[in-house]
Amino acid sequence: MKDEFDLSPAQMDALKEIGNIGAGNSATALSQVINRRIDMNVPDVAMVPLEAVPDLVGGPDTIVVGVFLRVYGKAPGNILFLLPQRSAFYLVDTLMGRPVGTTTKLDFMDESALMEIGNILAGAYLNAFFTFTQLAMLPSIPALAMDMAGAILNIVLVQLGQMGDQALVIETEFLSEDDGINGHFFLVPDPGSLETIISAVGVE
Repeated sequence: MKDEFDLSPAQMDALKEIGNIGAGNSATALSQVINRRIDMNVPDVAMVPLEAVPDLVGGPDTIVVGVFLRVYGKAPGNILFLLPQRSAFYLVDTLMGRPVGTTTKLDFMDESALMEIGNILAGAYLNAFFTFTQLAMLPSIPALAMDMAGAILNIVLVQLGQMGDQALVIETEFLSEDDGINGHFFLVPDPGSLETIISAVGVE
């Protein structure tokens, strides 16, 4: 475990507060897009081995849709938005104005819509991050995959080159009022970005 990961309770609280504001912005943005109230659970900020992330979304064999964005700027990292398959279909039906239950597989338009949602969430989140830290960060064009959670995470890990490493994960759970949509949003800063974020927050 690297020294930079030994965060004080005050630093963890500051990261949780950033997560809170980011998640609040994201939930509001998502609610406006689908015209339905979205609630979010208070983000969890934790140091986790990256291979443990699939367990947060139902286990490595759970089929999920993952939207992945690379974050560029002063504190680079990665954003991962994971939706169970059922929630992804529900979200697409809602976005496209179809009766719920219509979508059984994703076509190109559906995937584009989900990637746009990823974009909106990431933008809302990073704006909150900037407000809090003055660190300007930009998301890449999103990539999308539908596969087992473990397989999707492996793709992300290869991108990160951090196989088996610990990551600071700011996790938010989204829930729609009718329980049709639930998803997890993860912000995983690069190891070197943590110090930048912590010093920007200004908590000793």
